[in-house]
Amino acid sequence: MKNIDQKWGYLIILSMIWGSSFILIKKSLLGFTPIQVGGLRILFASLLLFLIGFKSLKTLEKADWKWVVVAGLCSSFFPPFFFALAQTEISSGITSILNSVAPLFTTLVGIALFGLALKGRQILGVFIGLIGTVVLITAGMENNINQNYWYSFFIIFSALGYAFNINIIKKHLSHLSPLAVTTASFGVAFFPALILLIYSGVFSHFVDNTDMQQAVWYLLALALLGTALANILFNKLIKLSSPVFAASVTYLIPLVAVLWGFLDGERISIVQLLGGLIILFGVWLVNRKKTIISVG
Repeated sequence: MKNIDQKWGYLIILSMIWGSSFILIKKSLLGFTPIQVGGLRILFASLLLFLIGFKSLKTLEKADWKWVVVAGLCSSFFPPFFFALAQTEISSGITSILNSVAPLFTTLVGIALFGLALKGRQILGVFIGLIGTVVLITAGMENNINQNYWYSFFIIFSALGYAFNINIIKKHLSHLSPLAVTTASFGVAFFPALILLIYSGVFSHFVDNTDMQQAVWYLLALALLGTALANILFNKLIKLSSPVFAASVTYLIPLVAVLWGFLDGERISIVQLLGGLIILFGVWLVNRKKTIISVG
């Protein structure tokens, strides 16, 4: 019972933190380029993680690092850049909604490559959640016809990266502490992100750029809360629960993100709210104790 309460607690906290990340990305882009937003997000988060988690790296064995490198690139390096690039053309609320395909990808990758066995009601819950996501996307496209939805592929690729990350951690890195996994993953992302930042000229332009100086506070909140802290909590959630349950946080994130978007002037419709309710039902079904049918 304690683990059940903990995992639901982590799920709710993460949905609040990550649901707020999209509006923080939007505000950060007022002063920085997408490459700078992604790179500084990784840089700030890495520095905090090195400060509090450097000693935990001693617990990693040599064999762990090959999985850490893949997981780190999939979840800690590419997504911060991809999300920032996507939000140059797509609203923060819609971006968060597109990210909701992560549980479906987690399921498919887990079954195809990691021997994941699911119960029938979990598969049904995943697809119900996906239906809710499609409703939200369709409604968003109708409300925002001027947005370039080709940029949605950046989010799709990020969600696929998250799917690999979740399954890798659950199968190959679950013996490590969440802090060790998170710190090592950002250690992988740190140096390539730093190189991109130097190339972008952000360090030389910051002193004289008022927009950067105002936006950096949003970026700090995004990096320290929405990246460093959230990834530690997420890795704890993966350790406590199934990959599908952990990935279902992306079904709750849009509810928070769309609300933030609405408060910031983005449009929201009754159909989008209906899609949100369908998503919640899918999350409940994935995690309901009673088994309908078994698979595998």
